[in-house]
Amino acid sequence: MTPQELAIKIREAVLAAISVGNLALDSDEVPELIVVDRPKNPEHGDWSTNVAMQLSAKAKSNPRAVAETLLPLLAGIEGVAGVEIAGPGFINIKLSAASQGELAAAIVAAGSAFGRGDSLADRVINIEFISANPTGPLHLGHTRWAAVGDAIARVLETQGAKVAREFYINDRGVQMDKFGASVQARALGNDVPEDGYHGSYIDDLAKQIVSAEPEILALAGDAQLIAFREAAYKLQLAQQQGVLDGFNTHFDVWYSERSLHESEAVDRGFETLRAQGHMFELDGATWLRTTDFGDDKDRVLVKADGELTYFASDTAYYVDKRNRGFDLCIYLLGADHHGYVHRLRAVAACAGDNPDVNIEVLIGQMVKMMKGGEEVRLSKRAGNIITLEDLVDEVGVDAARYSLIRYPVDSPLTLDLDLLIQRTNDNPVYYVQYAHARIASVIRNAAELGIIDAQPSNWNLADFDPSLLINEREGQLLGLLADYPRVVSSAAELREPHRIARHLEEIATGYHRFYDVCRVLPQGDESATALTISRLWLCAAARQVIANGLDLLGVSAPERM
Repeated sequence: MTPQELAIKIREAVLAAISVGNLALDSDEVPELIVVDRPKNPEHGDWSTNVAMQLSAKAKSNPRAVAETLLPLLAGIEGVAGVEIAGPGFINIKLSAASQGELAAAIVAAGSAFGRGDSLADRVINIEFISANPTGPLHLGHTRWAAVGDAIARVLETQGAKVAREFYINDRGVQMDKFGASVQARALGNDVPEDGYHGSYIDDLAKQIVSAEPEILALAGDAQLIAFREAAYKLQLAQQQGVLDGFNTHFDVWYSERSLHESEAVDRGFETLRAQGHMFELDGATWLRTTDFGDDKDRVLVKADGELTYFASDTAYYVDKRNRGFDLCIYLLGADHHGYVHRLRAVAACAGDNPDVNIEVLIGQMVKMMKGGEEVRLSKRAGNIITLEDLVDEVGVDAARYSLIRYPVDSPLTLDLDLLIQRTNDNPVYYVQYAHARIASVIRNAAELGIIDAQPSNWNLADFDPSLLINEREGQLLGLLADYPRVVSSAAELREPHRIARHLEEIATGYHRFYDVCRVLPQGDESATALTISRLWLCAAARQVIANGLDLLGVSAPERM
């Protein structure tokens, strides 16, 4: 029984107490979501709820009295072996071994769907988690969001949301001209301008362009600069796309800043803002009155000379997303963009939206890499930055993604490259993947012994006796597996996929402890028993949950290591 299933049964018990007059409440005063958590001390039971404390004020009674009223009803829930009141009114619940053990079969039956829900089924979400110039390789800051942003999108989808992953291409403005001039200079054998782009990748781009389009050298003046700029743009963007695909991060939308202006989306955005009454003219410029909604100052959209500000693009871009049908726009921005939080929320309000419903802005902190006890500072290829490719080359996709996702993004992160290449339990991604591979080996060996089929989906449920899973380690592992859907739901609600990584590590620990104490396969001439089969079901369930969790992180679940 999962905590979600138990929560439903607890709510039914509360409604039953109300219906017979034992609780002085109206049914609509009962929360839709009943909180069910695991007690910190396993001796207190399998699950605990604070429902009595939630209801006491409305019932005009003390929490323990409410708990006393609910106790016999909760004790009567099928699969509940015992209930008791603790502290000021917590209710601790112990499940029967059979009820708890049945979860293993439920997980195997659900397969990759275990852990999914529908709490976000009515949401259509746009998540923009990389905004970059197509003027060079993606750097380490982009790398963190490439992993975390994709994981957030995956987790949101588990709760039924329709999610579009969006990459915003900063392909407009002076930086593009500097990029084109840098490539042009190298193609002509000249030094890159001081304020241009440096690094060996500029030489590579120049060679590729001249090789593919030798006639470009015959162009003169601005025509040649524009030709180099556009050719380099296409090559560099394709390089970014290829690197991200190799990193298991796939975008649904590659949105060009140029297209925002060429499609007249800026004008349409201004029309929306004018209709809401928040644009005004002052000193020849056009402004947006964002101070009405918490911004520290009003923002210029169009300068007195008629030039659009970058904020005009930000504003139009948000309105364009909403016009494309997204009811929630999530922005994942770098550590130097704290000022954008209030600014973008104010834009949503100026557009007539609810900033608490239609927009979220998450800020990620910096990442640095250590190797041999020293910080890795420069990329040989890109010049003054560390690239996503550099990180993947050092540790691989799985270790890079897992390590970037494993920590809350609002705190700075230091990656120890020496640790991430170790095949030891000190390396978190190896620890979790090894647990999956270890379980796969157990099931593979059981199949070779003729005990079960190699595919758990083909196993006979009639052979499974969940009541045999009575060992303390079995119960602890089942509890961790039961908690997985709640962890995924919480990760989606809070946009914190690191919770899943940490829970997988707990499950891996729980499995290793179970395996050390509970022998799964027969030894020597021993025959398989009903307990053997039941423990194999538990192994299969643990493997499935680990695989599901790793998939949400975009990390592989190896069968062998």
